[in-house]
Amino acid sequence: MLQNTFLLLDGIGPQRERSLWRRGVESWKEFLDEARVPGISKDRKFRMDHELAQAHDKLHSGDSSYFANHVPRKEQWRCIGDFRRSVAFLDIETTGVSYRSPITVVGIYDGARMHTLVRGQNLTRTNLQGILSGATIMVTFNGSSFDIPMIEKQFPGVVPRIPHIDLRHSLRRLGYSGGLKAIERELDIVRDRRVEYMTGEDAVYLWNLWERHGKKNALDLLIEYNSEDCKNLKALSEFTYRNLKRTTFDAARG
Repeated sequence: MLQNTFLLLDGIGPQRERSLWRRGVESWKEFLDEARVPGISKDRKFRMDHELAQAHDKLHSGDSSYFANHVPRKEQWRCIGDFRRSVAFLDIETTGVSYRSPITVVGIYDGARMHTLVRGQNLTRTNLQGILSGATIMVTFNGSSFDIPMIEKQFPGVVPRIPHIDLRHSLRRLGYSGGLKAIERELDIVRDRRVEYMTGEDAVYLWNLWERHGKKNALDLLIEYNSEDCKNLKALSEFTYRNLKRTTFDAARG
């Protein structure tokens, strides 16, 4: 989808982008191959050609930060297709909803391996930054309002400036609202029965059992709950990407 995206060009909004797609100018290459594009002056076309050539180079060098700065945040789901090999599916657990509430667990799934960082054990700035530094995009659910601000408050500077897809907002565009677990059930995305109906309040309770009473089974269950959240973000992101592409790009092409 990135190579079909013209929103990164100065002065191109959603309506103009759809107009280009309908005219058959569907990709960066097709735009560059056109000597003239209706409604765009020769000088402006020259500048846009330069911008697209730069975007092409950034894409093929794997520099996702360029697209974090040039693609509108609500459209950064388009990065999923091109950067799916190095995604950080991220979810955190805390003792409360205040930004001062300590983060207890950070889970990061890269599509193959689960990384779990636990407060008082291996949840350090160095470890967190080391894992995130290998990602080209981040995927969360409600992360723009909670997870990312919490991390930035407690571990300033560790979150890389890469595209961030908050599936809560992307899924709402497809008509799915509510919490993560409710949407998973609606889409038949399953999780282990032991944590299927757990909530954030349960996560706090489990952490307290571990921290205050040393209940190792409580910590294990909390980690499993967090891991399921992270891993299911992968299936949700693929569903979101496929269907938003259908309702935007594919629909505009007719």
